[in-house]
Amino acid sequence: MKTKGLTATIIFQAESANYGESIGNVSALKKISRDNGDLYTYISRQALRYNMIEQLGEETAPVQAEGSGDKKVIQFDANAQINKYPEIDFFGYMKTEKGTSGQKRNAKVRLSNAISMETYKGDLDFLTNKGQADKIGEHMNIAQSEIHRSFYRYTITMDLDQIGIDGEIQIDNAEKARRVNKLLDTIQFLYRDIRGRREDLKPLFIIGGVYDIKNPIFQNEVFVKENKVAVSDDVLPEAMRQDTLSGVLKGIFDNETEIRETWHATAVPVFFDALKSKVSAYYESN
Repeated sequence: MKTKGLTATIIFQAESANYGESIGNVSALKKISRDNGDLYTYISRQALRYNMIEQLGEETAPVQAEGSGDKKVIQFDANAQINKYPEIDFFGYMKTEKGTSGQKRNAKVRLSNAISMETYKGDLDFLTNKGQADKIGEHMNIAQSEIHRSFYRYTITMDLDQIGIDGEIQIDNAEKARRVNKLLDTIQFLYRDIRGRREDLKPLFIIGGVYDIKNPIFQNEVFVKENKVAVSDDVLPEAMRQDTLSGVLKGIFDNETEIRETWHATAVPVFFDALKSKVSAYYESN
């Protein structure tokens, strides 16, 4: 049996979708910097994972608190198993037990951070509660919040032949396909609730496929610059290029025609239907 990996790199657009620690009365976005000093905001892989599990529509794995005081740790319940909970089937678990080395399952679905494709310029939103303060004749409170609207890129990589297998537990292939395809459905219309807003994280451009390797192929090969999507044209051997799918939302990018011609991009829903068909075919053949 050939092993298979699924990978897809996704471009979406969002605004101020992940905050870190506050600095005084300023809410700071999560950011990273490059060597030239440019700042880029990002949405952490943990945040993306949370939203995917929240919207997957499957029962979430139970957790429990172990230890006490400063050493208290919240972890998955020792009895939680992958046959019942897709969450830990996809993203793994760590279960510690006193007197043992515990139990561990590595993630079979891995995410990168979603990093902005446009630099952060230091924009701030000025916030007050004037409307509420005026009701009782009090002075308003003032705060500031960093804001940034940008295209973002992240990559998801799935180890298809390891999903549904954990020690003695073996999930049947039909259930494996159902789980993976339901996760793909979730990604297709992913969103994030933050500070009274609902940010749309659905793909505006997506490229990937099911391959004989499990590398996040396009993770560092897709960029957005001057409202154009660029994909490195020499990253794949011809055989893998034939297995590559892509999708683009109409009317967003200035080089949409080029994307469709070079990468045979379809509408995004058509991309997901084709990718899910590849997943189903793989599990049916094994």
